Amino acid sequence: MVDLTRRFDVLVIGGGNAALCAAISARRAGASVLVLEGAPKFYRGGNTRHTRNMRCAHDAATEILTGPYTEEEFWKDLLLVTGGQTDEELARFMIHESKDILNWIVEQGVRWQPSLGGTLSLGRTNSFFLGGGRAMLNALYRTAEELGVDVLYNAEVIDLKIEDGMFLSAQLKQPVGGKTEVRASTLVAAAGGFEANIEWLKEYWGEAADNFLIRGTPYNRGAILKMLLAKGVQETGDPTQCHAVAIDARAPKFDGGIITRHDSVVFGIVVNKHAERFYDEGEDIWPKRYAIWGRLVAAQPDQIAYIIFDSTVVTSFMPTLFPPIAGATIAELAGKLELDASALEKTITEFNAAVQPGTFDHTILDDCATQGIAPAKTHWARRIETAPYLAYPVRPGITFTYLGTRVNKQSRMLMKDGKPSANMFAAGEIMAGNVLGKGYAAGIGMTIGSVFGRVAGREAAKNARN
Repeated sequence: MVDLTRRFDVLVIGGGNAALCAAISARRAGASVLVLEGAPKFYRGGNTRHTRNMRCAHDAATEILTGPYTEEEFWKDLLLVTGGQTDEELARFMIHESKDILNWIVEQGVRWQPSLGGTLSLGRTNSFFLGGGRAMLNALYRTAEELGVDVLYNAEVIDLKIEDGMFLSAQLKQPVGGKTEVRASTLVAAAGGFEANIEWLKEYWGEAADNFLIRGTPYNRGAILKMLLAKGVQETGDPTQCHAVAIDARAPKFDGGIITRHDSVVFGIVVNKHAERFYDEGEDIWPKRYAIWGRLVAAQPDQIAYIIFDSTVVTSFMPTLFPPIAGATIAELAGKLELDASALEKTITEFNAAVQPGTFDHTILDDCATQGIAPAKTHWARRIETAPYLAYPVRPGITFTYLGTRVNKQSRMLMKDGKPSANMFAAGEIMAGNVLGKGYAAGIGMTIGSVFGRVAGREAAKNARN
């Protein structure tokens, strides 16, 4: 049993990667730590359960990474995907710190493995967790508990007492025991974004949000974020920006995870409900572009689209939970998708006629392109002509939102007057908007969580001692 009458040095709200990195870091610095996870134990960990890898800078190849990935290359990649909408000081700090995270995370019991075939060409830039996100999460929990971190599940925080930028206590509600006040010298907020709060999403997206699918936990409803912003913490990030990918339209409303994501876009074409293409499927290397497709599909009629390809490419990407829909002819496929057959045939015929000769190589920006159609497909363009013809229906799959709390390099929250909070820190999705103004690069969410989680825990422990 956790003694809630005592005063803890550090209170961590949240139960995913960022929260656990903060808890472990604080505990290793000598602080007493309580973690409040709002979900039941089985669903602990937020979106960390669904992850596979982390993007970290490194100067040389390792046993699990095929080559160097310098800080400057990481920065250029981040600059590209965000269109410059990032806090450069915080972003460069995160990238520099990520080099040490590769080893630090192993010291906390996490294990790496080489990347699998078909995993977005990430063998050089991203480290993959042995056993996936859940195994990584279990390792962090095991280490935290061995160090003496207290953890409570089904622990819903319903209020925060904050005065003049100083955290005093949290009001906790549990299924058994009712409401309790929890006191701590410092607070680390690591409770995720508001992606599972459809009503909040609709404030910015309108009725279209009803057609969004939530890739991760149904527990990330943004309650802690809303409380902090209401109590004087400065916000950062665009509320309409998020990490959103194209996922299978047959996926569940919540918690479908990574096995519902489609990485087949570059191997075919994407059409909307009118059987019309609407964006360049070969714009750039997939890890730098896969996260734009959620927003692209969100802008289409009824928030639905279809990835169309043929039987020659079915082994070129990771399989997903749902099998592709097949047709012996384009017309038969169109019928199964409830698309206009003549419109789909016209789109594919025009696309095939526009494909120019080239040497296909999905690992580089190759010379396989179209000519004379709009939108163009600038790389990896190949004719769709070998039956059976295949398709995946896709909808926007929201991973996490970018509206969050403003922080400095110590992960300390800034108040609306610009002054640092007395004793409040943030890590993970709840502050990701500092780094991600828009766009996404594979594995960077885990980088943000690990780097700023470690910093937040260390700084919170120091603050508590003082």
